[in-house]
Amino acid sequence: MRDARGAVIGLARAMWNVIGQPRAVELLRHSLESGRLAHAYLFVGQPHVGKATLATRLAQALNCEHEGRPCGQCSPCRRIAAGKHADVQIIGRLPNASSGESGPKKEIGIGQIRELQQAAVLQPYEGRHRVFIIDGAEHLNEESANCLLKTLEEPPPQVLIILLTVNDVMLLSTIISRCQRVELLPVPAHIIEQELIEHRSVEPDKARVLSRICRGGIGWAISASLDEKLLQERSLRLVELQGLAAAGLNKRFNFAAKLSTQFSKSRDSVEEILRVWLEWWRDLLLVKAGCAEFITNIDQEAALVQHSECYSLPEIRHSMEAIRVASGQLEQNANARLVLEVLTLSIPNMEEERMKRTSASAC
Repeated sequence: MRDARGAVIGLARAMWNVIGQPRAVELLRHSLESGRLAHAYLFVGQPHVGKATLATRLAQALNCEHEGRPCGQCSPCRRIAAGKHADVQIIGRLPNASSGESGPKKEIGIGQIRELQQAAVLQPYEGRHRVFIIDGAEHLNEESANCLLKTLEEPPPQVLIILLTVNDVMLLSTIISRCQRVELLPVPAHIIEQELIEHRSVEPDKARVLSRICRGGIGWAISASLDEKLLQERSLRLVELQGLAAAGLNKRFNFAAKLSTQFSKSRDSVEEILRVWLEWWRDLLLVKAGCAEFITNIDQEAALVQHSECYSLPEIRHSMEAIRVASGQLEQNANARLVLEVLTLSIPNMEEERMKRTSASAC
């Protein structure tokens, strides 16, 4: 019986093509087959873990023409995958090309939700169900969130709303209560490594590195396996951080000014930089504590060992806390320039710490 169930789950995984999320896939597949699909879902998980992929597969399954749905081959499945299906709409923070904006908008506005409401009351145009995917639902502002709540309270028939978020704490509790919550956990490193080697033809050494530094976000690992620029950008961020650790005040202030300008254009890019920094300090902590086998940046192990000798455990923990505080302040729309200046100044000076330890050992 267990083998039969395993075969069914394996077949469902192959049809849905969502890697590392068997529980979420099985839940949606069973709900679909039993006719007990909720009218709204909340997919929660870290960036690049597969939320958008799972939402797309569910939209395909609802509109697929074949019995084994989603087949991925029929016209509706292909059109949904290409973003060309009239009944499947993605609402997010994409910039308005006509306005000349670059980078994601700060929030999802009420105008976008009103357009969703107007489209939701219409009959499906080319499929059986209308599906609205709200990507980055934590960026709904107060007006748009309350506007969406009205639709969730009285959903039109043949309409499915899927909210994707990395942080459901930022959503109204009334919105959360009207959705079925589906949590997507970080994909284990060994599953990502296997996927990259066996299905993406990635060299084993590179697959091992990508599977660790992606933090369970398989989407990033796949993208990085196809685009070398992603790894180059990550390496540059680490070089900049290491440079700041040996820099004086002027260089730190100049770098903070550069980051604040970047933040005004793309909040997401600066948030990603701070995540990379936090992982670096976490790895330093692990190395310092004798747990190097658990580090994320396995391709930087030699540098981590070298830098760990310059700091004490309290200094490393202080740096990690400073990054967390700065991230929280930026999320709350504090003055970016001031926040980033305080953060760069809080980084312990590697040369000063090395000199202190040399002097102490000499005595």
